[in-house]
Amino acid sequence: MASTSTSSISLQTNAQKPGFPSTSAAKTSHTNLSFPYNPLPFTKFVRVKSSSTAKYYNEAVVDEEMDRIRRLQNGSDVRGVALVGEKGRTVDLTPPAVDAITESFGEWVINGLEKERGHPAENVKVSLGRDPRISGTSLSVAVFSGLARAGCLVFDMGLATTPACFMSTILPPFAYDASIMMTASHLPYTRNGLKFFTKRGGLTSPEVEEICDKAATKYANRLTKVSTVLSIPPSRVDFMSSYSEHLRNIIKERVNHPLHYDTPLQGFQIVVNAGNGSGGFFTWDVLDKLGADTFGSLHLKPDGMFPNHIPNPEDKVAMALTRSAVLENSADLGIVFDTDVDRSGVVDNKGNPINGDKLIGLISAIVLKEHPGTTIVTDARTSMALTRFITNRGGHHCLYRVGYRNVIDKGVQLNKDGIETHLMMETSGHGALKENYFLDDGAYMVVKIIIEMVRMKLEGSDEGIGSIIEDLEEPEESVELRMHVVSEPRYAKEKAIEVIETFRQYIEEGRIEGWELDTCGDCWVSEGCLVDSNETSAAAVDAHMYRAKVSDEEHGQHGWVHIRQSIHNPNVAVNMQSSVPGCCQTMTRVLLDKFLKSSGVDRILDISEIDKYAKSGRIG
Repeated sequence: MASTSTSSISLQTNAQKPGFPSTSAAKTSHTNLSFPYNPLPFTKFVRVKSSSTAKYYNEAVVDEEMDRIRRLQNGSDVRGVALVGEKGRTVDLTPPAVDAITESFGEWVINGLEKERGHPAENVKVSLGRDPRISGTSLSVAVFSGLARAGCLVFDMGLATTPACFMSTILPPFAYDASIMMTASHLPYTRNGLKFFTKRGGLTSPEVEEICDKAATKYANRLTKVSTVLSIPPSRVDFMSSYSEHLRNIIKERVNHPLHYDTPLQGFQIVVNAGNGSGGFFTWDVLDKLGADTFGSLHLKPDGMFPNHIPNPEDKVAMALTRSAVLENSADLGIVFDTDVDRSGVVDNKGNPINGDKLIGLISAIVLKEHPGTTIVTDARTSMALTRFITNRGGHHCLYRVGYRNVIDKGVQLNKDGIETHLMMETSGHGALKENYFLDDGAYMVVKIIIEMVRMKLEGSDEGIGSIIEDLEEPEESVELRMHVVSEPRYAKEKAIEVIETFRQYIEEGRIEGWELDTCGDCWVSEGCLVDSNETSAAAVDAHMYRAKVSDEEHGQHGWVHIRQSIHNPNVAVNMQSSVPGCCQTMTRVLLDKFLKSSGVDRILDISEIDKYAKSGRIG
């Protein structure tokens, strides 16, 4: 018999949790907020007869429901489908799921503070921000419910950015104990997710896994009943104004303009493309107030359907539209933000897009002027040319695992080990600076670029920021291909790991001539960073991956192949780069014939994209 009944969680704001103090700062309007509560959608219950009673319970069903929650973990985040409309995907990030996860997070925060302080934690404050996705309103209610049930005071920031959520734990007078950002970054409007912060920074993958494990148990235990009382209502706060002021002050102080200190961007035209995400604030609350002309800016109005293009600095449409706006308006700079503004890309005054390796090179050059000889950590998909660019400027380049959290954590570890590391940046545009709490903040990265642009102008240069990376060579070829894991969702991760580890075994055993496992052994930091063979790994392995150096008699070492398990989707990603035309296709043929087919892993993978590129040299 299918269970189709639903109940409703009513968030009543006129009761206090016994023993938990109230706060005068909280707003006390008695508004009832509710969302449909259907803990087990599409679940069939089996009647089990016994000598004493009949029970509706099926352990297999409960295990599956618990797995639903665990599968929402996405590395150091939580992500899922929040709305119907995505082909082949069912809604799994439901209000009940979010309620259970945020309650577990609230309890985790409280327990951590009690251990740290050595006494019970009272008035624990947690803020919530969100991007403009249309599922945000209903899921926010679930967050309020979960945090309140854990015993936290909740502060609603409304439309916000991911970096702002972390900074709400730092900047006075707010300085919350923790924060949650509700976003799914550049993913489709049907998705949503949660990012978690404490004053230490973003949570690690093992910490989020622990929270999701506890949430899975809560979720399963609520098959029939859940508490419905919200003891303390969320308080609305305007943190974004304070965050914007913080960014403005950094620009004013570091430019220190000799003629107009308060409007250092006077005379500059800067175009912003917010992609209908949360980044519009940077136009009117930062740039305009500093004297910049922002005419020609694009898609500033928040719209959770993202009608114009994907809010993503890696998106070709986003960069092309911004390039056109820069050229049409003779602007000095174009800026592209992703949805939640933890990533950014720019376009210089000549219309050249600067993202990926180019953005890393630009920020590296700026940082190396300020901190000569510093180490720069990037993911392993960066080019050999970028390494030369960094080392030619006196820096040190540490390659590490793909994943922005991995790259940032590596930088934190190196600094703890006494190795000065000021920049950690991934090719996706996630970049963190030691001077900014190791926070990946797209707006702060743009602030660094703007400051350098103004300084160049004051020094008499009209070249624009693109001139800084004129000597950064581009790889002859760069390709990304994906192989879908043919498996039930619950087994997809296990199957992907099997593929990746088989690849490692093949390379180590020398089964592919000219391919050698790249252990980053030439890196001055420590041998084995790239394959986590060093004694103290920066972080737990959240996704398996390896990189192979590729050589042949004619060209010597001319490229590399990087294969990794995706933490976002059930697939295996393959990245390749080569300095020789046509060699990416050659490497793909070798990968197909000498590994995928000969090892038998093609039985659990959809290799159609690999096969097509190997034959035609075309993608898609």
